[in-house]
Amino acid sequence: MTRLPLRLGVVYDFRNPPDSGIPTSRLYAEILDQVAWLDTLGLDLVWFTEHHFVDDGYLPSWTPVAGAMAARTSRVRFSSDICLLPFSHPVRLAEDLAVLDNLSGGRIEIGVGMGYAPHEFRGFGIPLPQRLSRMEEGLEVLTRCFTGERFSFHGTRYAFDDVVIRPRYVQAGGPPLWIAAMSASGAARAARFGAHLLPQGERAQVLDPWREALRAAGRSPDDRRVGIIRSCFVTDDPEREWPAVRAAERYRGELYNRFFAESGQDRSWYRAGSRIPQTWVVGGVDQCVAELSAFIAEHGITDLVTWAVPPGLRPEQMNRSLERFAREVAPRLRVK
Repeated sequence: MTRLPLRLGVVYDFRNPPDSGIPTSRLYAEILDQVAWLDTLGLDLVWFTEHHFVDDGYLPSWTPVAGAMAARTSRVRFSSDICLLPFSHPVRLAEDLAVLDNLSGGRIEIGVGMGYAPHEFRGFGIPLPQRLSRMEEGLEVLTRCFTGERFSFHGTRYAFDDVVIRPRYVQAGGPPLWIAAMSASGAARAARFGAHLLPQGERAQVLDPWREALRAAGRSPDDRRVGIIRSCFVTDDPEREWPAVRAAERYRGELYNRFFAESGQDRSWYRAGSRIPQTWVVGGVDQCVAELSAFIAEHGITDLVTWAVPPGLRPEQMNRSLERFAREVAPRLRVK
């Protein structure tokens, strides 16, 4: 089967460090302006990440942002990497997505995961051991909602009778569903729901088992997408232009290190470099094309996004690199 076309875009978390000097409302306005501009450059995707109760305002609610951006764009598609499903009521989320699907003319997708940071579960008053059951049942409910048909559901966490989602989705079957996986069990879950994959761990534990499970279920992996955040900074002078971005990325990483430490998760695979790489590609156009092309081919990536505004930077500081990514790098990647 013909490989699915490559889609490229940007991802936002709206983090605004307390010492940035940028009012958060101004940062939001500048990012909306940036997305409207990027839409004209031919990019395909705008993704959002989600976390809660973070001092720098890490985006806690992506659906209103997607609605605001949908009103100012005409071609980019919106999704999440990831929406933390245990914190969302699945029927209400399905309704939000139905409204977004209509507002955007069918340009909404949804990527979900179950979260891991203990402070977030405490903040929502949800016991951490419920994360798996809320993820599983949330997916069961969402997929029933996406059919547009009336249904009932009775589980441990959720129970509904005679529910139907209105307005109807623009996209038949609802927004395309993505599931994040950090382990073989997560890969099996994504395959069981026939979802597109957001691989977060080792290829041998996530990507390969997902493809094998799809085949075993009689589904072709070629019909499913694989998406990842793999950032690209296009510059002919990295010694001068890269340090500010690098410092912002170090700040970004400190939070995730804290989350993993709080959760007590084993990160040996992460530290050993065995995960599918998500490090930045930095350099001129030819270098970026070569590195990203090899990465896409090796892992069968169909959707790739780059961080648009690292925390503490202004959108305008990234515009030159993003323009070169859209105009010079992306077209060459799409024809590989």
